[in-house]
Amino acid sequence: MAGARQAQQWLLTLLPTFPVLLLVLRLWQLSQQDMSTMLLLVQYVSPLGLLSALLIALVWAFPVVVLTFGVLGRLLRLSAPDRFDPERSLLASGTARTPGWVISAAVALGALTWQLRFLPSLLMLGLWLLALRTRYLHPDQPTRVLLVSVALPLAAAVLAYTVLGPAIWTAYQGGEIATAALLAVPPAATVLLTGPIPGWIAPTLTHGLAFTVAAVLPVVMGAVFLRVPLLPTAAVEVVPKQSTSTAPDVPASATPGAAPTGGGTASLAGGDSPPTADGGRKVVLGALITVTDTSTIVLDRTATVRFLPNGWVESQVLCPQPAAVPYSLVSVRGWPVEETALNWMMPRRPVADPDVRCEGRLPGDT
Repeated sequence: MAGARQAQQWLLTLLPTFPVLLLVLRLWQLSQQDMSTMLLLVQYVSPLGLLSALLIALVWAFPVVVLTFGVLGRLLRLSAPDRFDPERSLLASGTARTPGWVISAAVALGALTWQLRFLPSLLMLGLWLLALRTRYLHPDQPTRVLLVSVALPLAAAVLAYTVLGPAIWTAYQGGEIATAALLAVPPAATVLLTGPIPGWIAPTLTHGLAFTVAAVLPVVMGAVFLRVPLLPTAAVEVVPKQSTSTAPDVPASATPGAAPTGGGTASLAGGDSPPTADGGRKVVLGALITVTDTSTIVLDRTATVRFLPNGWVESQVLCPQPAAVPYSLVSVRGWPVEETALNWMMPRRPVADPDVRCEGRLPGDT
């Protein structure tokens, strides 16, 4: 059996490759599996922008990792102390080396970045950690153990059901069984795992759950990140110097500062679009890659790279990302269950009339 130190070295070696792999897969998906387009994106997309998108999208994963493995490790240490060997088990090694302030920071971060429907699960994990830690550190203080392991979880469950009760009933009546379960089950489960489990099953159960979480969590993180926008959406109004019907397609290699994009995926201002009554004026809508000295490079909705000469650009407007359609209509005292505390507390953008160019239409069109 490999030692924990060797496993930790492999983990530290492979861990930095995971975010890089996510970023490459996201660019590959954005280019719709065209290598030339992906290389162009790699050339111009800001690394800081990629890391910012990755951090904002996956900041919720840090509390999941710390709290889940913290509970499993402390449960193993309390239930089967003879099998808790930091030199042989990576789970035991991580538990023994994780300071308390990291657990506290993970709980605080989870409270800000987890959606409301997951906050009862956060409460459950936090109380489990507190109870298991108290039983391990103060086994000779039964009153303290009783307060932390029984009285505190019961009080927290009563308070949670007082606040969440109407939302649970609304979700159940509306057929949102998953939302109702996420709100109703964790408060009751806080009293179930505040002490040791049978020692004969503890190693198998804790390590099995740890391996399951380690296998599933990267898949979930990848699925979430692949939906995150990496480039700003912009609408560019162009006025070609000649009709777009006569403007030839220009290979990317003929445009200064551009990478080859084979397969006819690069053109001047839209390729085969028919001329309009106002001399070819049109709106190109897509992801703004960069603006060079000679052209504005846009990745349109069909993953076609368009090189728009700067002399043709009449105006540009930044288009906001469309708001996600809520899956659940349940709220708790006006707080939608799909919103995080951070989003709920931050000021909202003032509602304004959308720019018609963000719909692909010219100003004044009906």
